[in-house]
Amino acid sequence: MSHSHQRRTRIKPPKQYTDEFNHTESAAMHISMAAIGVVKSSYRERFATPRQPSLDQPEQAEIHLNPGLNFEQALADLNGFSHIWVIYWMHLNNGWNPTVMPPRGPKQRRGLFATRAPHRPNSLGLSAVRLTGIKGRVLFIEGHDMLDGTPVLDIKPYIPYADMIEDASSGWLAEVGLVGPDGKAISDG
Repeated sequence: MSHSHQRRTRIKPPKQYTDEFNHTESAAMHISMAAIGVVKSSYRERFATPRQPSLDQPEQAEIHLNPGLNFEQALADLNGFSHIWVIYWMHLNNGWNPTVMPPRGPKQRRGLFATRAPHRPNSLGLSAVRLTGIKGRVLFIEGHDMLDGTPVLDIKPYIPYADMIEDASSGWLAEVGLVGPDGKAISDG
C-alpha cells in the first residue's frame, strides 16, 4: 500500500470543538464587529421609516460597500438573486425595554422578543430587501426600512426553499387578527 493511500484511508476521530468552551463564558462573550458598508437612503428620521417595508410602497436605497476589501469579488454571483438579507446595526438606537407597544393591533404591551421593535439588547437589524442591481461595490435595493448612514454588517442571499417556512405560525399577530390563516397580513383598512 502506498504512503498516499494510507493517508487517505486513515480515520481521524471527530474533534469536539465546543468542548473547549463553557456556556457561561459563551453567554457573557463580548463581540466586536466592523461595518462592511453603509446604506444611502432617503429615510432620515427613525419614526418615518416603514414598520414593515413589505406592506408599504417600496422605497429605493443603495448599499455602498467599503473599498479595499475585495468586496467586488464577494458580490460575484449575487446578481442572480431577487432578494437579499441585510444584517445591519441600528446606530441611532439607545437602550431597550423588555416589553414594547407594537404599532399595530390592540394597545397591549408585548415581550420584546415577540416583536420586531427596533430597540433591542443589541441593536441588530435584519431586513429582506429586493436586489435591483449591482454596480461595482454598490448594491441597489428597494423595500427597505433602513436609515441613511446605517452601518451594514453582512449580506446574504434570500433563498426561498431555505428561508420560507410553509407551516410557520404567527403567534399573537394571528390571535389579534393582524394576519390571516394563510400567514399573510390583513390590511389595516
